[in-house]
Amino acid sequence: MASVLSDKLSSLVKHISGQARITESNVADMLREIRLALLEADVALPVVKDFLARVKEKALGQEVISSLKPGQALVAIVQSELALTMGEGQSDLNLASQPPAIVLMCGLQGAGKTTTTAKLAKYLITKRKKKVLTVSADVYRPAAIEQLKTVTQQAGAEWFASTPDQAPLDIVAAALDYAKRHFIDVLLVDTAGRLAIDEKLMQEIQSLHRFLKPIETLFVVDAMQGQDAINTARAFKEALDITGVVLTKIDGDSRGGAALSVRMVSGAPIKFAGTSEKLDGLELFDAERHASRVLGMGDIVALVEQVTQGVDIKAAEKLANKIKSGDNFDLNDFLAQLQQMKQMGGLSSLMEKLPSQMTDKAKGMDLDKVERDMAKKQGIIHSMTPKERSKPELIKATRKKRIAMGAGVQVQEVNRLLNEFSQMQEMMKKMRGGGLMKMMKKLGGMKGMPGMGGGGFPGMR
Repeated sequence: MASVLSDKLSSLVKHISGQARITESNVADMLREIRLALLEADVALPVVKDFLARVKEKALGQEVISSLKPGQALVAIVQSELALTMGEGQSDLNLASQPPAIVLMCGLQGAGKTTTTAKLAKYLITKRKKKVLTVSADVYRPAAIEQLKTVTQQAGAEWFASTPDQAPLDIVAAALDYAKRHFIDVLLVDTAGRLAIDEKLMQEIQSLHRFLKPIETLFVVDAMQGQDAINTARAFKEALDITGVVLTKIDGDSRGGAALSVRMVSGAPIKFAGTSEKLDGLELFDAERHASRVLGMGDIVALVEQVTQGVDIKAAEKLANKIKSGDNFDLNDFLAQLQQMKQMGGLSSLMEKLPSQMTDKAKGMDLDKVERDMAKKQGIIHSMTPKERSKPELIKATRKKRIAMGAGVQVQEVNRLLNEFSQMQEMMKKMRGGGLMKMMKKLGGMKGMPGMGGGGFPGMR
């Protein structure tokens, strides 16, 4: 996410946080580095100038100079001003209108409007308990209507049929009439995009806007577009009353400039961010948390939310009770652990929310390869019979060959999986009846841990 900007600023944060004194000289050096990082990340020049002026004013203020830890105070200023540039706090959808509340999606072709429409439908259904209808007014792009139908069904919302030979205004009029008659809470309208701004596109979307009078007009912009995103935002702002921005593909290898620029240029708050290609990969945009991520400080709140949503609490409790009671940890349990990791969004998604100090060690790891290996392990276990999963000791040479053939892998990979499982099974045995504390003491895990005093956790002696 925003790799160019994040890499530059996180290394700068590490440097300035250790500064014992703040002077005009080192502030000037810091601002020069920030300026280069922002421009390289395709942040719009007016945004860069405004940001640097605010940071300079506060960095040379009395509070920082007299601070006991001026370097850390300086980092806090950079973080708060980054958040202010992107908009403060969270800004959810405004649905306070006579149903159906109409949300108009706009943006260029390729920005991810159609997928974002379905993601938004899923968000409204799961988080705000709304009855949602989607409709496509894109009669130009081949298969656009069918694409919306497919992703809408996956999201669990209703879809209103339209055809390429219809006029966009007729489509939305029919959809609105249907929504009123069927007590729909929210109508999401996916509009046509173009490869570039043109007069016909703007006139069409303006006519749709005048007819629908949407309570929300969301501008969908690709976070990887850089300066192009700024020009597009400016054009749509002049044509429409944009009420919010959705940033897509922030999980990609983007420069990060769009997130910092689009708020000021569009004049509208960033309401959502697309964090993955999955339909649940849409989150409310929080400027302060996003600023922390860009500075390499991670986003522990988002990490906890992601893990909590992905973890099956009942399954986790069942496994914990199984280990505690002394029952064997089997391959069904091992498979469940692999599936839980997948449900949490995978390693890449989890890693990007951790502080840079924790992820630096993993930079040499090929996370995609790790996730492919996890998928392969699931395939191997799925090729086993229920009896083999519950009693892995049954798996000998001939069974291994059959399992390998069923999973499309070599026998060596089956052996590798079984070895990993044996190691985990052994670890689970040691965790029974306070064995975990004994194991940690042997490893010296208690030394130097605040409040432990070598005696373990309270109540576990």
